[in-house]
Amino acid sequence: MLQLISQKEQSLKEFTENNYAQASFFWTTLLKDKEIKVNGKRVNGDVRLYAGDTVTYYLNEKQAKKAAFYSVYEDENILIVDKESGVNSEAVFAALLRERECYFIHRLDRNTRGLMAFALSQKAADKLLAAFKEKRVEKRYHALCFGKFPKEKEVLTAYLQKNAQSARVKIYNKAVSGAEKILTEYAVLEKFADMTKAEIVLHTGKTHQIRAHLSFIGCPIVGDMKYGDTAKNKALKAARQCLVAKRLRFDLDGEYAYLNGQEFISRFEAELEK
Repeated sequence: MLQLISQKEQSLKEFTENNYAQASFFWTTLLKDKEIKVNGKRVNGDVRLYAGDTVTYYLNEKQAKKAAFYSVYEDENILIVDKESGVNSEAVFAALLRERECYFIHRLDRNTRGLMAFALSQKAADKLLAAFKEKRVEKRYHALCFGKFPKEKEVLTAYLQKNAQSARVKIYNKAVSGAEKILTEYAVLEKFADMTKAEIVLHTGKTHQIRAHLSFIGCPIVGDMKYGDTAKNKALKAARQCLVAKRLRFDLDGEYAYLNGQEFISRFEAELEK
């Protein structure tokens, strides 16, 4: 049993996805079996929560132990974890907060696997946030894409426009009003009959940049249901993008320089889930 309190008005589903990954995994089953209570009353569907509402989850041992993330590295300043697909970054943060003092530094899309860094003190958080902002953190992604890339390696330039209402972005070849310049570097890693695995480096970090930019050049990520090839994804039964935050390196100074030179690598591969 886990009991949590809503801090604002939101749906039960939204609250669950941002606070308890294991309950999110088994959302349909828990509702069907009435294993979620809101203010002491069992519910069998999504309901509206308000600030102060108490939510109680009753998961069996197997459900509660399903991993949402794995620890990769930890010291007194920083914690690096490997996030599973189908898990909100906020849910990882919430789980960590239930155990220790922790600070949110950056996020990954719900269906992107891979490395996330958290600070374990306010001082470390300030340093890491500054490093991310100043592009002193190298993040390399691996993506399995449909089609063939135009070159073996290239830095792509385009313009990204965000639509907050639709929660989507649009890519343009030329500058347009409201669009920001983006730089996306790729290098081909492996070629298959109708797919390509590539390593991606972001030189600008905008919302959905990798997914939208690769789709724009005709190489959508396998399993991407927002920017990808719907027909091919359905044929493969691929509902989550084959994208992994694979490698992480830091360029820090002062007392945090000991992290420089270390490379953290995700256990996950950019491949279709079995």
